[in-house]
Amino acid sequence: MEKVTIQLESLTCPSCIQKIESAVQKQQGVAKVNVLFHAGKVKTEINSKVTSANKLSEVIEKLGYTVENTKVQGV
Repeated sequence: MEKVTIQLESLTCPSCIQKIESAVQKQQGVAKVNVLFHAGKVKTEINSKVTSANKLSEVIEKLGYTVENTKVQGV
């Protein structure tokens, strides 16, 4: 498992949280997801054999959000 933190440019409304959480949680290999509205971050735990931080960033960008950077930390 890996912990992934994705920094977003900005979140403009609380409904963004549900939209992002739902899309990320649907991806295979995602064990946990938490969107931090005020910090503009998405924190996840993933199985790196099934998905990747880059894949999750792409999913979020397809929703219309800008990803500033991504950090991956082994568990």
